[in-house]
Amino acid sequence: MSFTIDGSSLIGGQPVRGAGKTFRAFNPSQNQPLDPEFYAVSPDQVRAACELAGQAFDTYRATSDAQRADFLDGIAAQIMAIGDALIERAMAETGLPRVRLEGERGRTCNQLKLFATLLREGSWQDPRIDTPLPERTPPRPELRLRFIGLGPVAVFGASNFPLAFSVAGGDTASALAAGCPVVVKAHSAHPGTSELVGRAVCEAVRQAGLPAGVFAVLAGSGHGIGETLVTHPAIQAVGFTGSRGGGTALMAACAARPQPIPVYAEMSSINPVVLLPGALKARGADIATGFAGSLTMGVGQFCTNPGLVLGLAGPELDAFATAAAAALAPLPAGTMLTPGIASAYQRGEAALAGNASVTTLQRGSSSGCQGAPALYRTTGSAFQVDHSLRDEVFGPASLVVACQSLDELLAVLEGLEGQLTATLQLQADDEADLALARRLLPVLERKVGRILANGFPTGVEVSTAMVHGGPFPATSDGRSSSVGTAAIQRFLRPVSYQNLPQALLPAVLQDPNTRGVWRRRDGVLTQD
Repeated sequence: MSFTIDGSSLIGGQPVRGAGKTFRAFNPSQNQPLDPEFYAVSPDQVRAACELAGQAFDTYRATSDAQRADFLDGIAAQIMAIGDALIERAMAETGLPRVRLEGERGRTCNQLKLFATLLREGSWQDPRIDTPLPERTPPRPELRLRFIGLGPVAVFGASNFPLAFSVAGGDTASALAAGCPVVVKAHSAHPGTSELVGRAVCEAVRQAGLPAGVFAVLAGSGHGIGETLVTHPAIQAVGFTGSRGGGTALMAACAARPQPIPVYAEMSSINPVVLLPGALKARGADIATGFAGSLTMGVGQFCTNPGLVLGLAGPELDAFATAAAAALAPLPAGTMLTPGIASAYQRGEAALAGNASVTTLQRGSSSGCQGAPALYRTTGSAFQVDHSLRDEVFGPASLVVACQSLDELLAVLEGLEGQLTATLQLQADDEADLALARRLLPVLERKVGRILANGFPTGVEVSTAMVHGGPFPATSDGRSSSVGTAAIQRFLRPVSYQNLPQALLPAVLQDPNTRGVWRRRDGVLTQD
Protein backbone atom coordinates (compact mmCIF):
# COMPACT_ATOMS: atom_id res chain seq x y z
CA MET A 1 0.00 0.00 0.00
CA SER A 2 1.24 3.49 -0.80
CA PHE A 3 1.41 5.92 2.10
CA THR A 4 2.87 9.42 1.79
CA ILE A 5 5.29 11.26 4.05
CA ASP A 6 4.28 14.90 4.39
CA GLY A 7 5.54 15.78 7.87
CA SER A 8 2.23 15.13 9.63
CA SER A 9 1.31 13.77 12.99
CA LEU A 10 -1.63 11.35 13.17
CA ILE A 11 -4.43 12.24 15.57
CA GLY A 12 -7.96 10.88 15.46
CA GLY A 13 -7.01 8.69 12.53
CA GLN A 14 -6.19 11.72 10.39
CA PRO A 15 -2.95 13.43 9.32
CA VAL A 16 -2.56 16.65 11.28
CA ARG A 17 0.02 19.36 10.64
CA GLY A 18 1.69 20.22 13.93
CA ALA A 19 1.37 23.78 15.20
CA GLY A 20 4.90 23.86 16.64
CA LYS A 21 8.39 24.31 15.24
CA THR A 22 9.57 22.63 12.07
CA PHE A 23 12.44 20.12 11.93
CA ARG A 24 13.95 17.66 9.48
CA ALA A 25 15.28 14.15 9.62
CA PHE A 26 19.01 13.69 9.08
CA ASN A 27 20.85 11.19 6.90
CA PRO A 28 23.91 10.15 8.97
CA SER A 29 25.49 8.27 6.05
CA GLN A 30 25.42 11.29 3.74
CA ASN A 31 25.67 13.86 6.55
CA GLN A 32 22.78 15.94 5.27
CA PRO A 33 19.16 16.74 6.17
CA LEU A 34 16.22 15.00 4.53
CA ASP A 35 12.96 16.27 3.09
CA PRO A 36 10.21 16.94 3.93
CA GLU A 37 9.90 19.32 6.85
CA PHE A 38 8.08 17.93 9.86
CA TYR A 39 5.87 19.98 12.11
CA ALA A 40 6.07 19.47 15.85
CA VAL A 41 2.78 19.19 17.69
CA SER A 42 1.63 21.86 20.10
CA PRO A 43 0.59 21.17 23.70
CA ASP A 44 -3.06 21.50 22.66
CA GLN A 45 -2.57 18.86 19.97
CA VAL A 46 -0.95 16.51 22.49
CA ARG A 47 -3.88 16.98 24.80
CA ALA A 48 -6.34 16.34 21.96
CA ALA A 49 -4.67 12.99 21.18
CA CYS A 50 -4.77 12.00 24.86
CA GLU A 51 -8.41 12.97 25.24
CA LEU A 52 -9.39 10.90 22.19
CA ALA A 53 -7.45 7.95 23.64
CA GLY A 54 -9.33 8.31 26.92
CA GLN A 55 -12.66 8.41 25.12
CA ALA A 56 -11.77 5.30 23.11
CA PHE A 57 -10.61 3.21 26.08
CA ASP A 58 -13.84 1.64 27.30
CA THR A 59 -14.98 0.78 23.78
CA TYR A 60 -11.61 -0.66 22.82
CA ARG A 61 -11.09 -2.73 25.96
CA ALA A 62 -14.58 -4.18 25.52
CA THR A 63 -13.58 -5.74 22.19
CA SER A 64 -13.13 -9.50 22.23
CA ASP A 65 -9.76 -11.20 22.25
CA ALA A 66 -10.44 -12.35 18.70
CA GLN A 67 -11.19 -8.81 17.52
CA ARG A 68 -8.00 -7.42 19.00
CA ALA A 69 -6.00 -10.36 17.64
CA ASP A 70 -7.34 -9.69 14.14
CA PHE A 71 -6.46 -6.02 14.61
CA LEU A 72 -2.84 -6.83 15.53
CA ASP A 73 -2.56 -9.15 12.54
CA GLY A 74 -3.97 -6.32 10.44
CA ILE A 75 -1.27 -3.94 11.61
CA ALA A 76 1.41 -6.45 10.61
CA ALA A 77 -0.17 -6.85 7.18
CA GLN A 78 -0.36 -3.09 6.64
CA ILE A 79 3.30 -2.64 7.61
CA MET A 80 4.39 -5.33 5.18
CA ALA A 81 2.23 -3.78 2.47
CA ILE A 82 4.29 -0.56 2.58
CA GLY A 83 7.08 -2.54 0.93
CA ASP A 84 10.47 -1.12 0.02
CA ALA A 85 9.43 2.46 0.71
CA LEU A 86 9.59 1.77 4.44
CA ILE A 87 13.00 0.11 4.30
CA GLU A 88 14.48 2.81 2.08
CA ARG A 89 13.26 5.64 4.27
CA ALA A 90 14.54 3.90 7.41
CA MET A 91 17.92 3.37 5.74
CA ALA A 92 18.14 7.06 4.90
CA GLU A 93 17.18 8.19 8.42
CA THR A 94 19.37 5.77 10.40
CA GLY A 95 22.31 4.67 8.25
CA LEU A 96 21.38 1.06 9.05
CA PRO A 97 21.83 -1.50 6.24
CA ARG A 98 18.91 -3.00 4.34
CA VAL A 99 19.35 -6.52 5.70
CA ARG A 100 19.24 -5.25 9.29
CA LEU A 101 16.09 -3.23 8.68
CA GLU A 102 14.34 -6.00 6.79
CA GLY A 103 15.05 -8.27 9.73
CA GLU A 104 13.75 -5.65 12.13
CA ARG A 105 10.57 -5.24 10.09
CA GLY A 106 10.07 -9.01 10.32
CA ARG A 107 10.58 -8.90 14.08
CA THR A 108 8.09 -6.03 14.39
CA CYS A 109 5.42 -7.97 12.53
CA ASN A 110 6.22 -11.23 14.32
CA GLN A 111 5.79 -9.69 17.75
CA LEU A 112 2.42 -8.27 16.70
CA LYS A 113 1.44 -11.77 15.58
CA LEU A 114 2.81 -13.28 18.80
CA PHE A 115 0.47 -11.10 20.86
CA ALA A 116 -2.38 -11.98 18.52
CA THR A 117 -1.71 -15.65 19.28
CA LEU A 118 -1.63 -14.91 23.01
CA LEU A 119 -5.02 -13.18 22.79
CA ARG A 120 -6.61 -16.07 20.93
CA GLU A 121 -5.30 -18.51 23.55
CA GLY A 122 -6.99 -16.44 26.27
CA SER A 123 -5.12 -17.16 29.49
CA TRP A 124 -3.43 -13.71 29.44
CA GLN A 125 -6.31 -12.51 31.64
CA ASP A 126 -5.22 -15.03 34.31
CA PRO A 127 -8.85 -15.87 35.22
CA ARG A 128 -9.37 -17.18 38.76
CA ILE A 129 -12.47 -18.47 40.48
CA ASP A 130 -12.98 -19.12 44.19
CA THR A 131 -16.24 -20.96 44.69
CA PRO A 132 -18.44 -19.88 47.61
CA LEU A 133 -18.19 -21.67 50.98
CA PRO A 134 -21.49 -20.79 52.69
CA GLU A 135 -20.99 -23.38 55.43
CA ARG A 136 -17.68 -21.89 56.54
CA THR A 137 -17.48 -19.43 59.42
CA PRO A 138 -17.31 -16.73 58.28
CA PRO A 139 -18.79 -17.74 54.91
CA ARG A 140 -16.65 -17.19 51.81
CA PRO A 141 -18.38 -15.36 48.96
CA GLU A 142 -17.96 -16.31 45.33
CA LEU A 143 -14.93 -14.45 43.94
CA ARG A 144 -13.83 -14.24 40.32
CA LEU A 145 -10.76 -12.36 39.05
CA ARG A 146 -9.37 -11.29 35.71
CA PHE A 147 -6.88 -8.70 34.46
CA ILE A 148 -7.90 -5.69 32.38
CA GLY A 149 -5.98 -2.94 30.61
CA LEU A 150 -4.74 -0.01 32.68
CA GLY A 151 -5.86 2.67 30.23
CA PRO A 152 -4.22 4.76 27.49
CA VAL A 153 -0.46 4.27 27.25
CA ALA A 154 2.19 6.76 26.13
CA VAL A 155 4.96 5.11 24.10
CA PHE A 156 8.28 6.75 23.21
CA GLY A 157 10.02 5.48 20.09
CA ALA A 158 13.63 4.34 20.47
CA SER A 159 16.50 5.79 18.45
CA ASN A 160 18.28 2.48 17.85
CA PHE A 161 15.28 0.43 16.69
CA PRO A 162 13.23 2.52 14.24
CA LEU A 163 10.74 -0.33 13.78
CA ALA A 164 10.90 -2.98 16.54
CA PHE A 165 10.98 -0.50 19.45
CA SER A 166 9.18 2.37 17.83
CA VAL A 167 5.73 3.29 16.52
CA ALA A 168 4.41 -0.28 16.16
CA GLY A 169 7.11 -1.92 18.28
CA GLY A 170 6.95 -4.06 21.37
CA ASP A 171 5.53 -1.45 23.75
CA THR A 172 2.75 -0.54 21.32
CA ALA A 173 1.96 -4.18 20.50
CA SER A 174 1.74 -5.25 24.15
CA ALA A 175 -0.35 -2.23 25.15
CA LEU A 176 -2.80 -2.69 22.27
CA ALA A 177 -3.02 -6.40 23.11
CA ALA A 178 -3.92 -5.46 26.69
CA GLY A 179 -6.81 -3.33 25.44
CA CYS A 180 -5.04 0.00 25.94
CA PRO A 181 -5.13 2.82 23.38
CA VAL A 182 -1.65 4.10 22.51
CA VAL A 183 -0.28 7.59 21.93
CA VAL A 184 3.22 7.39 20.44
CA LYS A 185 5.82 10.13 20.66
CA ALA A 186 7.79 9.40 17.49
CA HIS A 187 11.56 9.66 17.76
CA SER A 188 12.80 12.79 16.04
CA ALA A 189 15.68 10.87 14.40
CA HIS A 190 13.36 8.86 12.15
CA PRO A 191 10.14 10.84 11.71
CA GLY A 192 9.50 9.69 8.14
CA THR A 193 9.75 6.03 9.11
CA SER A 194 7.43 6.77 12.02
CA GLU A 195 4.87 8.51 9.82
CA LEU A 196 4.77 5.61 7.36
CA VAL A 197 4.26 3.03 10.11
CA GLY A 198 1.78 5.30 11.87
CA ARG A 199 -0.31 5.57 8.71
CA ALA A 200 -0.25 1.77 8.43
CA VAL A 201 -1.55 1.39 12.00
CA CYS A 202 -4.26 4.00 11.42
CA GLU A 203 -5.40 2.10 8.33
CA ALA A 204 -5.59 -1.08 10.42
CA VAL A 205 -7.67 0.83 13.01
CA ARG A 206 -10.03 1.96 10.27
CA GLN A 207 -10.38 -1.51 8.75
CA ALA A 208 -11.06 -3.03 12.17
CA GLY A 209 -13.86 -0.53 12.80
CA LEU A 210 -12.25 0.71 16.01
CA PRO A 211 -12.50 4.23 17.49
CA ALA A 212 -9.94 6.52 15.85
CA GLY A 213 -8.59 7.51 19.27
CA VAL A 214 -7.17 4.00 19.78
CA PHE A 215 -3.90 5.14 18.19
CA ALA A 216 -2.00 8.38 17.57
CA VAL A 217 1.52 9.42 16.53
CA LEU A 218 2.98 12.75 17.62
CA ALA A 219 5.93 14.36 15.84
CA GLY A 220 8.39 16.74 17.45
CA SER A 221 11.59 17.07 19.43
CA GLY A 222 12.52 18.36 22.86
CA HIS A 223 11.22 17.56 26.33
CA GLY A 224 8.03 19.65 26.29
CA ILE A 225 5.97 17.25 24.18
CA GLY A 226 6.91 14.27 26.32
CA GLU A 227 6.13 16.03 29.59
CA THR A 228 2.76 17.24 28.30
CA LEU A 229 1.99 13.70 27.12
CA VAL A 230 2.85 11.77 30.28
CA THR A 231 1.22 14.27 32.65
CA HIS A 232 -2.14 14.23 30.87
CA PRO A 233 -4.70 12.60 33.19
CA ALA A 234 -5.92 10.20 30.49
CA ILE A 235 -2.50 8.52 30.24
CA GLN A 236 -2.19 5.61 32.67
CA ALA A 237 1.26 4.14 31.89
CA VAL A 238 4.42 4.92 29.92
CA GLY A 239 6.72 2.75 27.78
CA PHE A 240 10.16 4.24 27.07
CA THR A 241 13.45 3.10 25.59
CA GLY A 242 16.29 5.59 25.68
CA SER A 243 18.81 7.36 27.86
CA ARG A 244 19.02 7.18 31.63
CA GLY A 245 18.49 10.94 31.84
CA GLY A 246 15.37 10.80 29.69
CA GLY A 247 13.94 7.84 31.57
CA THR A 248 14.48 9.30 35.02
CA ALA A 249 12.95 12.62 33.90
CA LEU A 250 9.80 10.78 32.82
CA MET A 251 9.76 8.87 36.09
CA ALA A 252 9.93 12.12 38.05
CA ALA A 253 7.17 13.74 35.98
CA CYS A 254 4.88 10.73 36.38
CA ALA A 255 5.56 10.43 40.11
CA ALA A 256 4.66 14.11 40.58
CA ARG A 257 1.23 13.76 38.95
CA PRO A 258 -1.85 14.03 41.20
CA GLN A 259 -2.35 10.39 40.20
CA PRO A 260 1.13 8.83 39.82
CA ILE A 261 1.44 6.28 37.02
CA PRO A 262 3.98 3.53 36.23
CA VAL A 263 6.86 4.19 33.84
CA TYR A 264 8.45 1.20 32.15
CA ALA A 265 11.74 2.66 31.00
CA GLU A 266 14.64 0.75 29.52
CA MET A 267 17.69 2.92 30.08
CA SER A 268 21.27 1.86 30.75
CA SER A 269 23.21 -1.41 30.79
CA ILE A 270 26.82 -2.55 30.22
CA ASN A 271 26.02 -6.29 30.19
CA PRO A 272 29.02 -8.00 31.83
CA VAL A 273 30.59 -11.05 30.20
CA VAL A 274 32.35 -13.30 32.72
CA LEU A 275 35.16 -15.48 31.35
CA LEU A 276 35.71 -18.57 33.50
CA PRO A 277 39.18 -20.17 33.49
CA GLY A 278 38.25 -23.49 31.88
CA ALA A 279 36.50 -21.78 28.98
CA LEU A 280 39.41 -19.36 28.47
CA LYS A 281 41.91 -22.18 28.40
CA ALA A 282 39.88 -24.37 26.04
CA ARG A 283 38.61 -21.79 23.54
CA GLY A 284 39.81 -18.32 24.45
CA ALA A 285 40.58 -17.36 20.84
CA ASP A 286 37.12 -18.40 19.66
CA ILE A 287 35.48 -16.48 22.49
CA ALA A 288 37.50 -13.40 21.51
CA THR A 289 36.30 -13.61 17.91
CA GLY A 290 32.68 -14.01 18.96
CA PHE A 291 33.00 -11.17 21.44
CA ALA A 292 34.38 -8.83 18.76
CA GLY A 293 31.43 -9.65 16.50
CA SER A 294 28.93 -9.02 19.27
CA LEU A 295 30.60 -5.77 20.33
CA THR A 296 30.56 -4.28 16.84
CA MET A 297 27.17 -5.56 15.68
CA GLY A 298 25.12 -2.56 14.60
CA VAL A 299 28.11 -0.31 15.49
CA GLY A 300 27.55 -1.31 19.09
CA GLN A 301 24.19 0.46 19.25
CA PHE A 302 22.32 -2.29 21.07
CA CYS A 303 21.09 -2.06 24.64
CA THR A 304 22.58 -5.54 25.21
CA ASN A 305 26.04 -4.63 23.90
CA PRO A 306 28.83 -6.37 25.91
CA GLY A 307 30.47 -3.30 27.39
CA LEU A 308 32.29 -5.10 30.21
CA VAL A 309 34.42 -8.26 30.31
CA LEU A 310 35.47 -9.83 33.63
CA GLY A 311 38.06 -12.53 34.14
CA LEU A 312 40.78 -13.77 36.49
CA ALA A 313 44.17 -12.21 35.76
CA GLY A 314 46.63 -14.58 34.12
CA PRO A 315 48.04 -15.78 30.80
CA GLU A 316 44.67 -17.00 29.50
CA LEU A 317 42.99 -13.62 30.06
CA ASP A 318 46.01 -11.89 28.51
CA ALA A 319 45.70 -14.13 25.44
CA PHE A 320 41.98 -13.37 25.20
CA ALA A 321 42.60 -9.62 25.37
CA THR A 322 45.28 -9.83 22.67
CA ALA A 323 43.05 -11.93 20.41
CA ALA A 324 40.05 -9.65 20.91
CA ALA A 325 42.11 -6.56 20.11
CA ALA A 326 43.45 -8.27 16.98
CA ALA A 327 39.90 -9.18 15.89
CA LEU A 328 38.80 -5.56 16.30
CA ALA A 329 41.84 -3.95 14.66
CA PRO A 330 40.84 -4.42 10.99
CA LEU A 331 37.20 -3.43 11.53
CA PRO A 332 36.37 0.02 10.14
CA ALA A 333 34.41 2.75 11.82
CA GLY A 334 30.68 2.49 11.19
CA THR A 335 27.94 5.04 10.72
CA MET A 336 26.10 5.71 13.97
CA LEU A 337 22.43 6.52 14.15
CA THR A 338 22.59 10.24 14.85
CA PRO A 339 25.22 12.96 15.32
CA GLY A 340 24.23 13.14 18.99
CA ILE A 341 24.78 9.41 19.57
CA ALA A 342 28.11 9.55 17.73
CA SER A 343 29.25 12.56 19.76
CA ALA A 344 28.29 10.88 23.05
CA TYR A 345 30.15 7.73 22.03
CA GLN A 346 33.27 9.66 21.14
CA ARG A 347 33.23 11.48 24.49
CA GLY A 348 32.74 8.27 26.46
CA GLU A 349 35.37 6.37 24.52
CA ALA A 350 37.85 9.26 24.88
CA ALA A 351 37.25 9.31 28.65
CA LEU A 352 38.25 5.64 28.85
CA ALA A 353 41.34 6.28 26.72
CA GLY A 354 42.38 9.16 28.95
CA ASN A 355 41.85 7.40 32.27
CA ALA A 356 45.16 6.86 34.06
CA SER A 357 44.09 3.43 35.38
CA VAL A 358 43.09 2.16 31.92
CA THR A 359 45.29 0.61 29.22
CA THR A 360 44.31 0.94 25.57
CA LEU A 361 44.28 -2.42 23.78
CA GLN A 362 42.76 -1.25 20.49
CA ARG A 363 41.39 2.10 19.40
CA GLY A 364 40.22 3.15 15.95
CA SER A 365 39.54 6.64 14.66
CA SER A 366 36.05 8.04 15.27
CA SER A 367 34.82 11.32 13.81
CA GLY A 368 31.63 12.91 12.58
CA CYS A 369 28.88 10.28 12.61
CA GLN A 370 31.45 7.46 12.55
CA GLY A 371 32.21 5.26 15.54
CA ALA A 372 35.26 2.98 15.56
CA PRO A 373 35.71 -0.11 17.76
CA ALA A 374 37.74 0.30 20.93
CA LEU A 375 38.90 -2.06 23.67
CA TYR A 376 40.45 -1.14 27.00
CA ARG A 377 41.76 -2.91 30.10
CA THR A 378 41.91 -2.15 33.80
CA THR A 379 42.26 -3.97 37.11
CA GLY A 380 39.57 -5.13 39.47
CA SER A 381 40.82 -2.83 42.21
CA ALA A 382 40.80 0.22 39.93
CA PHE A 383 37.32 -0.62 38.68
CA GLN A 384 35.96 -0.74 42.21
CA VAL A 385 37.47 2.64 43.11
CA ASP A 386 36.61 4.58 39.95
CA HIS A 387 32.84 4.49 39.45
CA SER A 388 33.10 6.30 36.11
CA LEU A 389 34.40 3.03 34.64
CA ARG A 390 30.91 1.58 35.16
CA ASP A 391 29.24 4.16 32.91
CA GLU A 392 27.63 2.91 29.72
CA VAL A 393 29.47 3.91 26.54
CA PHE A 394 26.78 3.43 23.90
CA GLY A 395 28.72 2.11 20.93
CA PRO A 396 31.42 -0.44 19.99
CA ALA A 397 33.66 0.01 23.05
CA SER A 398 34.30 -2.40 25.90
CA LEU A 399 36.45 -2.67 29.01
CA VAL A 400 38.29 -5.81 30.17
CA VAL A 401 38.65 -6.03 33.95
CA ALA A 402 41.39 -8.34 35.28
CA CYS A 403 40.55 -9.53 38.78
CA GLN A 404 43.16 -11.02 41.11
CA SER A 405 40.82 -13.53 42.72
CA LEU A 406 37.31 -14.90 42.66
CA ASP A 407 36.53 -12.78 45.71
CA GLU A 408 37.59 -9.65 43.81
CA LEU A 409 35.51 -10.70 40.80
CA LEU A 410 32.50 -11.19 43.08
CA ALA A 411 33.12 -7.78 44.62
CA VAL A 412 33.18 -6.20 41.15
CA LEU A 413 29.86 -7.85 40.30
CA GLU A 414 28.36 -6.78 43.63
CA GLY A 415 29.33 -3.19 42.87
CA LEU A 416 27.54 -3.13 39.52
CA GLU A 417 24.17 -1.50 39.04
CA GLY A 418 21.28 -3.45 37.55
CA GLN A 419 21.85 -4.87 34.08
CA LEU A 420 19.79 -6.31 31.25
CA THR A 421 22.10 -9.30 30.79
CA ALA A 422 25.10 -11.17 32.13
CA THR A 423 26.98 -13.85 30.23
CA LEU A 424 28.98 -16.79 31.58
CA GLN A 425 31.58 -18.24 29.24
CA LEU A 426 32.19 -21.66 30.82
CA GLN A 427 33.03 -25.27 30.04
CA ALA A 428 30.01 -27.40 30.86
CA ASP A 429 32.20 -30.47 31.42
CA ASP A 430 34.68 -28.63 33.65
CA GLU A 431 33.79 -29.10 37.30
CA ALA A 432 35.92 -26.14 38.36
CA ASP A 433 34.04 -23.81 35.98
CA LEU A 434 30.70 -25.18 37.17
CA ALA A 435 31.70 -24.63 40.79
CA LEU A 436 32.67 -21.03 40.04
CA ALA A 437 29.44 -20.48 38.14
CA ARG A 438 27.43 -21.71 41.14
CA ARG A 439 29.17 -19.06 43.26
CA LEU A 440 28.37 -16.35 40.72
CA LEU A 441 24.76 -17.21 39.90
CA PRO A 442 23.14 -15.85 43.10
CA VAL A 443 24.79 -12.48 42.51
CA LEU A 444 23.87 -12.43 38.83
CA GLU A 445 20.26 -13.34 39.56
CA ARG A 446 20.03 -10.28 41.81
CA LYS A 447 21.69 -8.00 39.26
CA VAL A 448 20.30 -8.89 35.84
CA GLY A 449 17.19 -9.90 33.90
CA ARG A 450 18.74 -12.51 31.58
CA ILE A 451 21.69 -14.86 32.22
CA LEU A 452 23.37 -16.46 29.20
CA ALA A 453 25.84 -19.31 28.94
CA ASN A 454 28.36 -19.60 26.11
CA GLY A 455 26.81 -16.99 23.86
CA PHE A 456 26.74 -13.24 23.56
CA PRO A 457 23.99 -10.89 24.71
CA THR A 458 23.26 -9.05 21.47
CA GLY A 459 20.12 -10.47 19.92
CA VAL A 460 16.87 -10.66 21.88
CA GLU A 461 14.48 -13.45 20.91
CA VAL A 462 10.81 -12.45 20.83
CA SER A 463 9.21 -15.40 22.62
CA THR A 464 7.21 -16.45 25.64
CA ALA A 465 10.19 -17.07 27.95
CA MET A 466 12.27 -13.99 27.12
CA VAL A 467 13.02 -11.32 29.73
CA HIS A 468 14.28 -7.99 28.46
CA GLY A 469 14.50 -6.00 31.65
CA GLY A 470 16.47 -5.85 34.85
CA PRO A 471 16.98 -3.94 38.09
CA PHE A 472 17.46 -0.16 37.93
CA PRO A 473 18.95 1.49 35.89
CA ALA A 474 18.68 -1.23 33.25
CA THR A 475 14.97 -0.59 33.59
CA SER A 476 12.85 1.51 35.89
CA ASP A 477 10.95 -1.58 37.09
CA GLY A 478 12.88 -4.84 37.21
CA ARG A 479 9.69 -6.84 37.73
CA SER A 480 8.77 -6.50 34.07
CA SER A 481 9.92 -7.36 30.56
CA SER A 482 9.61 -5.22 27.42
CA VAL A 483 10.02 -8.21 25.08
CA GLY A 484 7.99 -11.42 24.83
CA THR A 485 4.45 -12.18 25.90
CA ALA A 486 5.22 -11.24 29.52
CA ALA A 487 5.38 -7.62 28.31
CA ILE A 488 1.57 -7.46 28.34
CA GLN A 489 1.60 -7.66 32.14
CA ARG A 490 3.00 -4.12 32.38
CA PHE A 491 -0.28 -2.68 31.11
CA LEU A 492 -2.74 -4.79 33.09
CA ARG A 493 -4.32 -4.66 36.53
CA PRO A 494 -6.50 -7.16 38.40
CA VAL A 495 -10.23 -6.73 39.02
CA SER A 496 -12.16 -9.03 41.37
CA TYR A 497 -15.92 -9.66 41.07
CA GLN A 498 -17.75 -10.74 44.22
CA ASN A 499 -21.12 -12.49 43.93
CA LEU A 500 -21.92 -10.93 40.54
CA PRO A 501 -24.68 -12.60 38.53
CA GLN A 502 -23.43 -14.65 35.60
CA ALA A 503 -25.04 -12.24 33.15
CA LEU A 504 -22.84 -9.40 34.44
CA LEU A 505 -19.55 -11.28 34.47
CA PRO A 506 -16.98 -10.87 31.68
CA ALA A 507 -17.06 -13.77 29.25
CA VAL A 508 -13.78 -15.32 30.43
CA LEU A 509 -15.23 -15.73 33.96
CA GLN A 510 -18.66 -17.05 33.02
CA ASP A 511 -19.80 -20.66 33.32
CA PRO A 512 -19.64 -22.73 31.24
CA ASN A 513 -16.11 -22.04 30.01
CA THR A 514 -17.08 -22.15 26.33
CA ARG A 515 -13.60 -21.15 25.05
CA GLY A 516 -11.80 -23.73 27.15
CA VAL A 517 -9.47 -21.07 28.56
CA TRP A 518 -7.24 -22.34 31.36
CA ARG A 519 -8.57 -20.92 34.64
CA ARG A 520 -7.51 -21.32 38.25
CA ARG A 521 -10.55 -22.66 40.11
CA ASP A 522 -10.04 -22.92 43.86
CA GLY A 523 -6.30 -22.81 43.19
CA VAL A 524 -6.28 -25.61 40.61
CA LEU A 525 -5.66 -25.02 36.90
CA THR A 526 -8.53 -26.35 34.85
CA GLN A 527 -10.37 -25.77 31.60
CA ASP A 528 -13.75 -26.27 33.33
